[in-house]
Amino acid sequence: MQYLARVLKKAFIGGAELELLARQTSAHAWELMPEASLFKTAKIIAFSEGALIMVTLSQAAHPENEIAEVQDATEWVLEIVSQYLAKGLSPEALDQEVERAEQWRQSLTLQNQEVSRRALETLARRDEIQELEKKLKLDREELEQRTLGLTAHELELAAQRDQIEALSRQLQASEVKIAAQRDQIASLSHQLQLNPQAPAEIGELSQDSSD
Repeated sequence: MQYLARVLKKAFIGGAELELLARQTSAHAWELMPEASLFKTAKIIAFSEGALIMVTLSQAAHPENEIAEVQDATEWVLEIVSQYLAKGLSPEALDQEVERAEQWRQSLTLQNQEVSRRALETLARRDEIQELEKKLKLDREELEQRTLGLTAHELELAAQRDQIEALSRQLQASEVKIAAQRDQIASLSHQLQLNPQAPAEIGELSQDSSD
Protein backbone atom coordinates (compact mmCIF):
# COMPACT_ATOMS: atom_id res chain seq x y z
CA MET A 1 0.00 0.00 0.00
CA GLN A 2 1.20 3.51 -0.83
CA TYR A 3 1.46 6.27 1.78
CA LEU A 4 2.26 9.95 1.87
CA ALA A 5 4.83 10.38 4.62
CA ARG A 6 7.12 12.96 6.17
CA VAL A 7 10.67 12.24 7.29
CA LEU A 8 10.89 13.02 11.02
CA LYS A 9 14.33 11.73 11.89
CA LYS A 10 17.15 10.50 9.74
CA ALA A 11 19.95 8.53 11.34
CA PHE A 12 23.54 9.15 10.28
CA ILE A 13 24.32 5.47 9.92
CA GLY A 14 21.04 4.52 8.23
CA GLY A 15 17.36 4.11 8.76
CA ALA A 16 14.76 6.75 9.59
CA GLU A 17 11.58 7.57 11.45
CA LEU A 18 8.62 8.46 9.27
CA GLU A 19 5.22 9.95 9.99
CA LEU A 20 2.51 8.45 7.77
CA LEU A 21 0.14 11.26 6.78
CA ALA A 22 -2.28 9.68 4.25
CA ARG A 23 -2.83 6.38 2.46
CA GLN A 24 -4.17 5.40 -0.92
CA THR A 25 -7.47 3.45 -0.78
CA SER A 26 -8.09 3.06 -4.52
CA ALA A 27 -6.70 4.18 -7.87
CA HIS A 28 -7.92 7.79 -7.42
CA ALA A 29 -8.87 7.97 -3.75
CA TRP A 30 -6.86 8.82 -0.65
CA GLU A 31 -7.69 9.25 3.01
CA LEU A 32 -5.93 10.94 5.88
CA MET A 33 -4.59 8.70 8.57
CA PRO A 34 -7.11 8.64 11.42
CA GLU A 35 -4.37 9.23 14.00
CA ALA A 36 -0.65 9.92 14.14
CA SER A 37 1.18 6.92 12.77
CA LEU A 38 4.94 6.66 13.20
CA PHE A 39 7.00 4.17 11.25
CA LYS A 40 10.61 3.24 11.93
CA THR A 41 12.78 1.50 9.40
CA ALA A 42 16.38 0.45 9.25
CA LYS A 43 16.47 1.03 5.52
CA ILE A 44 18.48 4.03 4.33
CA ILE A 45 16.26 6.99 3.32
CA ALA A 46 17.97 9.42 0.95
CA PHE A 47 15.80 12.37 2.00
CA SER A 48 16.33 15.05 4.58
CA GLU A 49 14.21 15.59 7.66
CA GLY A 50 10.89 17.29 6.93
CA ALA A 51 10.75 16.05 3.31
CA LEU A 52 7.49 14.70 1.93
CA ILE A 53 7.88 11.30 0.31
CA MET A 54 5.75 8.60 -1.26
CA VAL A 55 6.34 5.27 0.51
CA THR A 56 5.20 1.88 -0.72
CA LEU A 57 5.11 -0.67 2.07
CA SER A 58 5.40 -4.37 1.39
CA GLN A 59 4.23 -7.34 3.42
CA ALA A 60 7.67 -8.90 3.80
CA ALA A 61 8.58 -10.79 6.96
CA HIS A 62 11.74 -8.78 7.80
CA PRO A 63 11.25 -5.21 9.05
CA GLU A 64 14.13 -3.84 6.99
CA ASN A 65 12.35 -4.98 3.84
CA GLU A 66 8.95 -3.47 4.69
CA ILE A 67 9.65 -0.40 2.57
CA ALA A 68 9.44 -1.54 -1.03
CA GLU A 69 9.83 1.85 -2.71
CA VAL A 70 10.45 5.48 -1.77
CA GLN A 71 9.83 8.44 -4.07
CA ASP A 72 9.90 12.18 -3.80
CA ALA A 73 6.32 13.47 -3.32
CA THR A 74 7.04 16.87 -4.86
CA GLU A 75 5.87 15.95 -8.35
CA TRP A 76 2.76 14.29 -6.95
CA VAL A 77 1.86 17.39 -4.91
CA LEU A 78 2.47 19.68 -7.87
CA GLU A 79 0.24 17.46 -10.03
CA ILE A 80 -2.57 17.81 -7.50
CA VAL A 81 -2.11 21.57 -7.50
CA SER A 82 -2.16 21.64 -11.32
CA GLN A 83 -5.21 19.46 -11.74
CA TYR A 84 -7.39 20.75 -8.92
CA LEU A 85 -6.21 23.82 -7.05
CA ALA A 86 -5.08 25.70 -10.18
CA LYS A 87 -8.61 25.36 -11.55
CA GLY A 88 -10.23 26.67 -8.40
CA LEU A 89 -11.58 23.29 -7.34
CA SER A 90 -11.84 23.64 -3.60
CA PRO A 91 -12.92 20.74 -1.38
CA GLU A 92 -16.33 22.41 -1.08
CA ALA A 93 -16.63 22.54 -4.89
CA LEU A 94 -15.61 18.90 -5.15
CA ASP A 95 -18.21 17.98 -2.52
CA GLN A 96 -20.82 19.88 -4.50
CA GLU A 97 -19.82 18.05 -7.67
CA VAL A 98 -20.06 14.74 -5.84
CA GLU A 99 -23.48 15.72 -4.48
CA ARG A 100 -24.67 16.76 -7.95
CA ALA A 101 -23.39 13.47 -9.38
CA GLU A 102 -25.24 11.55 -6.66
CA GLN A 103 -28.45 13.50 -7.32
CA TRP A 104 -28.06 12.80 -11.03
CA ARG A 105 -27.51 9.12 -10.31
CA GLN A 106 -30.61 9.02 -8.11
CA SER A 107 -32.59 10.84 -10.80
CA LEU A 108 -31.47 8.30 -13.40
CA THR A 109 -32.45 5.50 -11.03
CA LEU A 110 -35.92 6.97 -10.60
CA GLN A 111 -36.26 7.45 -14.35
CA ASN A 112 -35.22 3.84 -14.95
CA GLN A 113 -37.75 2.68 -12.38
CA GLU A 114 -40.45 4.78 -14.03
CA VAL A 115 -39.56 3.40 -17.47
CA SER A 116 -39.67 -0.14 -16.07
CA ARG A 117 -43.06 0.54 -14.47
CA ARG A 118 -44.47 1.93 -17.70
CA ALA A 119 -43.06 -1.04 -19.61
CA LEU A 120 -44.84 -3.41 -17.22
CA GLU A 121 -48.07 -1.41 -17.58
CA THR A 122 -47.71 -1.54 -21.37
CA LEU A 123 -47.24 -5.33 -21.28
CA ALA A 124 -50.25 -5.73 -18.99
CA ARG A 125 -52.31 -3.47 -21.26
CA ARG A 126 -51.23 -5.46 -24.32
CA ASP A 127 -52.26 -8.72 -22.64
CA GLU A 128 -55.61 -7.14 -21.76
CA ILE A 129 -56.13 -6.01 -25.35
CA GLN A 130 -55.28 -9.49 -26.62
CA GLU A 131 -57.83 -11.00 -24.22
CA LEU A 132 -60.45 -8.49 -25.40
CA GLU A 133 -59.66 -9.34 -29.03
CA LYS A 134 -60.11 -13.07 -28.31
CA LYS A 135 -63.43 -12.42 -26.56
CA LEU A 136 -64.58 -10.20 -29.41
CA LYS A 137 -63.69 -12.92 -31.92
CA LEU A 138 -65.66 -15.53 -29.95
CA ASP A 139 -68.64 -13.16 -29.65
CA ARG A 140 -68.51 -12.49 -33.40
CA GLU A 141 -68.42 -16.22 -34.20
CA GLU A 142 -71.32 -16.85 -31.82
CA LEU A 143 -73.30 -14.01 -33.41
CA GLU A 144 -72.62 -15.42 -36.89
CA GLN A 145 -73.83 -18.85 -35.77
CA ARG A 146 -76.95 -17.30 -34.29
CA THR A 147 -77.51 -15.35 -37.52
CA LEU A 148 -77.20 -18.53 -39.59
CA GLY A 149 -79.63 -20.32 -37.26
CA LEU A 150 -82.06 -17.41 -37.42
CA THR A 151 -81.91 -17.36 -41.23
CA ALA A 152 -82.67 -21.08 -41.41
CA HIS A 153 -85.57 -20.58 -39.01
CA GLU A 154 -86.90 -17.69 -41.09
CA LEU A 155 -86.73 -19.84 -44.24
CA GLU A 156 -88.61 -22.59 -42.47
CA LEU A 157 -91.26 -20.14 -41.28
CA ALA A 158 -91.59 -18.70 -44.79
CA ALA A 159 -92.11 -22.20 -46.25
CA GLN A 160 -94.73 -22.95 -43.61
CA ARG A 161 -96.41 -19.62 -44.31
CA ASP A 162 -96.52 -20.39 -48.03
CA GLN A 163 -97.97 -23.83 -47.26
CA ILE A 164 -100.62 -22.29 -45.01
CA GLU A 165 -101.52 -19.73 -47.70
CA ALA A 166 -101.85 -22.52 -50.29
CA LEU A 167 -104.08 -24.51 -47.95
CA SER A 168 -106.09 -21.38 -47.25
CA ARG A 169 -106.62 -20.81 -50.99
CA GLN A 170 -107.67 -24.45 -51.41
CA LEU A 171 -110.08 -24.08 -48.50
CA GLN A 172 -111.55 -20.94 -50.00
CA ALA A 173 -112.00 -22.70 -53.36
CA SER A 174 -113.68 -25.63 -51.59
CA GLU A 175 -115.96 -23.27 -49.73
CA VAL A 176 -116.93 -21.56 -52.98
CA LYS A 177 -117.61 -24.93 -54.61
CA ILE A 178 -119.65 -26.11 -51.62
CA ALA A 179 -121.65 -22.88 -51.66
CA ALA A 180 -122.37 -23.38 -55.37
CA GLN A 181 -123.44 -26.96 -54.76
CA ARG A 182 -125.61 -25.81 -51.88
CA ASP A 183 -127.31 -23.31 -54.19
CA GLN A 184 -127.88 -26.02 -56.81
CA ILE A 185 -129.39 -28.33 -54.23
CA ALA A 186 -131.66 -25.57 -52.99
CA SER A 187 -132.67 -24.80 -56.57
CA LEU A 188 -133.44 -28.53 -57.26
CA SER A 189 -135.42 -28.80 -54.07
CA HIS A 190 -137.43 -25.78 -55.04
CA GLN A 191 -138.10 -27.12 -58.57
CA LEU A 192 -139.12 -30.47 -57.10
CA GLN A 193 -141.64 -28.78 -54.93
CA LEU A 194 -143.07 -26.83 -57.86
CA ASN A 195 -143.03 -29.68 -60.39
CA PRO A 196 -143.05 -33.13 -58.87
CA GLN A 197 -143.54 -34.67 -62.34
CA ALA A 198 -140.07 -33.69 -63.68
CA PRO A 199 -137.72 -36.39 -62.38
CA ALA A 200 -135.65 -36.46 -65.55
CA GLU A 201 -134.75 -32.85 -65.31
CA ILE A 202 -134.00 -33.22 -61.65
CA GLY A 203 -131.70 -36.18 -62.40
CA GLU A 204 -129.81 -34.23 -64.97
CA LEU A 205 -129.43 -31.36 -62.55
CA SER A 206 -128.33 -33.77 -59.82
CA GLN A 207 -125.76 -35.29 -62.19
CA ASP A 208 -124.45 -31.82 -62.98
CA SER A 209 -124.28 -30.90 -59.33
CA SER A 210 -122.35 -34.09 -58.51
CA ASP A 211 -119.75 -33.18 -61.07
